[in-house]
Amino acid sequence: MLGRCMSRRDDGTVTAEAAIVLPLVTAFALVLVWMISVGVAQVRVVDAARDAARALARGDEESAATQAAHRTAPAQATVTTDESGGTVTVTVTSHQEAPRWLLVPLPGITVDASATVQLEEPP
Repeated sequence: MLGRCMSRRDDGTVTAEAAIVLPLVTAFALVLVWMISVGVAQVRVVDAARDAARALARGDEESAATQAAHRTAPAQATVTTDESGGTVTVTVTSHQEAPRWLLVPLPGITVDASATVQLEEPP
């Protein structure tokens, strides 16, 4: 008889725990997905800076190198170039806003990367 009383008191405990934990797990998963997308944006910015720096080191026009960077970089990225001392440096910056589907308002994150390459000697 004592066993029956104890089991009745435990009825609904799992449901209550799930009701508390599931929203937290869901929010964590959504934030994790956003952080992965920021990581992907960082990789794209690094690749864009590297591609543009290589193009400029080869002797390509600045407009062509900037176009190459914009093809690789996330949307609305800014590309700046600087040539000095036999090297060229390209910096690509992109601001990543938190997605609207996140229920928690999070601040945006700015990702940037620079690539410096020595200019090639003309043959």
